Amino acid sequence: MSYTKRNDGRKFEETRPIEAKAGVIKNADGSGFFKIGKTSAYAAVYGPKELFPRSQHNPRKGLLRCNYNMMPFSGSGDRVRPGPNRRSKEISLVTQKALLPVVNLEGFPNAVIEVFIELPQTDAGSRCAGICAASIALADAGITMKDMVASVSCGKVGDKVLIDLDYSEESHEDGAVDIPVAMIPSTEEITLLQLDGFITKDELKKAIQMVKPVLKNIAEIQRKALKEKYK
Repeated sequence: MSYTKRNDGRKFEETRPIEAKAGVIKNADGSGFFKIGKTSAYAAVYGPKELFPRSQHNPRKGLLRCNYNMMPFSGSGDRVRPGPNRRSKEISLVTQKALLPVVNLEGFPNAVIEVFIELPQTDAGSRCAGICAASIALADAGITMKDMVASVSCGKVGDKVLIDLDYSEESHEDGAVDIPVAMIPSTEEITLLQLDGFITKDELKKAIQMVKPVLKNIAEIQRKALKEKYK
């Protein structure tokens, strides 16, 4: 069935409104806030600090740990059960993998950099918002990075390929495909690509080409947030 118009009036290649800030958590070594539509993510960075247990020490480089958590009443659907669960552990891992290519850990042997991501409100795209907030927080903490990592979803609703699905689109009666993507803007290297649903090879290629300029624009918003802090 044809999907002719988005509920919020956006164009198919358009994201929801975006807001980003750096240095929002006073006692963290670095922090970031990223909001896209009704999805909000806070990230706090602590470290580099000594790694425990010592059995995980690496004299050549440090360790990056990411912890993703949705607050109990953050979702548009059912209440989220407090504490770690299978989904939060999976997203913590993919967040770490998305950020690792840009973070210089060689300067921190036997140390750990910990990133804590909290989402007080979600309306789809939570892992992408978390990655964007974490990227800002790492830069704010003074961690050496090759570039920012920008992230947003693309996908398909009905017969249309589009950018940044919201909750109503993810649960659309005609079926939806959600594709979270993270990218290093300067090289266009994709550090995260997940797919939930069924899509043709040509549609996937189209979605990736549509999302690249959007991700570069998000990276500029992240950089602007960092510059605003140090004005």
